[in-house]
Amino acid sequence: MSSDVKKTPCAARSVEQMIAKVRDGNAESLGDLLQLYQDYLAILASTQLDHRLRRRMSTSDLVQETMLAAHRDFAQFRGNSEGELMAWLRQILSNCLSHAVEKHVHAKKRDLRREVALDAMVKRLDDSMARLSHLATDKAARPSEVMMRRELAAELSDQLAKLKDSYRDVIVYRNMQGLSFDEIAERMEIKSGAARMLWVRAIAKFKEVCQMNENGDKI
Repeated sequence: MSSDVKKTPCAARSVEQMIAKVRDGNAESLGDLLQLYQDYLAILASTQLDHRLRRRMSTSDLVQETMLAAHRDFAQFRGNSEGELMAWLRQILSNCLSHAVEKHVHAKKRDLRREVALDAMVKRLDDSMARLSHLATDKAARPSEVMMRRELAAELSDQLAKLKDSYRDVIVYRNMQGLSFDEIAERMEIKSGAARMLWVRAIAKFKEVCQMNENGDKI
């Protein structure tokens, strides 16, 4: 992953220029552009991979398939804005997820397909990200500040990606999937009380990471 691209504020503000560069024939810019959304796609995928499907493929597998398809088919992308690009990437992720269900689940695919409602899930994800933003910073970002940065969901996904796996997982389970601590404990094979304490520590670390990022400090 090109961390320099992700951490450069200028890059976060110049998505439309990067899209234009790719269309002008700068193939190297396409890799940098898509890398901006790798963490976002990973968080998105982690909220959609049913525990039965997780036995057959990983989040990273699904993201890799999505990124490869986006790279291969970028000529088909007709948008110019970041929002249009993210919607296009979500559609590719949805297609990859549907193919994975067909390939790996077979007889149970109908049950799983009911859970693959990406549009509704994206709305829930965006709402969860907004709540996490307020929780992490203790204030709502001004609209002008949001417009100066990449979309909120992509921005906060980058911060979640900096957490260790158990912290990231418990936040996804609790804040994005809305699971109870008993359900989280079952998923993570720990006790309910331990799941609650893990979530408390994870949120504290998430606040710390976001505040460091706001101050421009290196993490």
